[in-house]
Amino acid sequence: MTNPEKAKIGIWTATSLVIGNMIASGLFMLPATLGIFGGISLIGWLISGAGAICLALVFSWLSKLQPSATGGPYAYTREGMGNFAGFLVAWGYWISVWCTNAAITVAFVSYLTAFVPALGNNPILAVGTGLLAVWFLTWINTKGIKEAGIVQVITTILKILPLLVITIGGLFYLNMDHFVPFNVSAESNLSAITSTTTLTLFAFLGLECATIPSGSVKNAEKTVARATILGTIITTIIYIAGTVAVMGIIPPSILVESQAPFADAAAAIWGEEARYLVAGGAVISTFGALNGWILIQGQMPMAAARNNLFPKIFGKENKNNVPAWGLVITSVLISVLTMMNFSNSLASTYKFAILLGTLTALIAYLFSIITFFILDSRQSGMRWGKMTVAFLAFMYSMWAVIGSGEEIVYWGFIMLMAGLPFYAFLQIKKKETL
Repeated sequence: MTNPEKAKIGIWTATSLVIGNMIASGLFMLPATLGIFGGISLIGWLISGAGAICLALVFSWLSKLQPSATGGPYAYTREGMGNFAGFLVAWGYWISVWCTNAAITVAFVSYLTAFVPALGNNPILAVGTGLLAVWFLTWINTKGIKEAGIVQVITTILKILPLLVITIGGLFYLNMDHFVPFNVSAESNLSAITSTTTLTLFAFLGLECATIPSGSVKNAEKTVARATILGTIITTIIYIAGTVAVMGIIPPSILVESQAPFADAAAAIWGEEARYLVAGGAVISTFGALNGWILIQGQMPMAAARNNLFPKIFGKENKNNVPAWGLVITSVLISVLTMMNFSNSLASTYKFAILLGTLTALIAYLFSIITFFILDSRQSGMRWGKMTVAFLAFMYSMWAVIGSGEEIVYWGFIMLMAGLPFYAFLQIKKKETL
């Protein structure tokens, strides 16, 4: 048997988990999406960053209140609001994770076409490549959280490097005329800021990831809190600085039409060959994010299974203290969703599932914030500084839910309610065994 203490991860791996899971494929396209608004989109980034830091603070405080609580949002919610609320968070977040992993897998294959063009024309080869990545990383994660953590640290460093090179290099090529006028859209300043904040806030999903494997983190009371805050701040800086660099290099009229803004920025500085630097960074970025989210996909169901709120098979650990069956079951679902993407008739269903996955993650945030109000007031009474931060985090998350649209919220509610029969079955079975 593996020594549990030696198998635990430290501050740098936990921080890499936060950074790596937030920085996936979306960042590489966001500057073009924001280009239609101009420099005013930077205010949207700042607001999103501030909201994300508020959320990170709440999760860091929760990690100190419950330092060894594997399962993050699930474990906190169960402690503060009971089994039923805990189940809803675990169920919704689990769905969110396998939807997210399917999206990242498709993005990985998409970016890999820069090096293997056949992937863009051969659906069977594309599906096979995506599934190979999923199952290779699933296998890595069954070897132990420390082994998966090593992959996470390496891929996080490699994904950040090209972004830093372009960002720092771009500072020498900034054209401030590209930021004038500050708002190039037809919308009012307030409307433009609201739109850009909504577009950017989803880039921060994953900031809670260090809290989920808390039971496998060294000195969890301090490490998880530090990793959550440090990872969120570093990611915020990379997001904003990267956007400034790209906007400062590429004229607004060209940026809005760009299919690969970071690649175009690199090509403008160093020539066409530099596009491969960005393409390589994007491939590594999505591969690393997939590894990090696969690590997460076994942890929350395992914690719920230990409390009889998920089937027991999700709680079974192998000799490396890893919930291998939980990883395998979830990877099967990821594989099914990935294959759906390559069927024209099911592609829209796949995209819809990704939006639902984002919503269910936000619901986990809302439950966690309310739990913080409950747990902190039990231990320390009402501390208005922390309560204010938590309130801002709650409003930020609610704004994100509202921004998802009525249809997504409608189907998200149905998705959560679909888990109720499973909850009822597990409760009945639990009583029968007493």
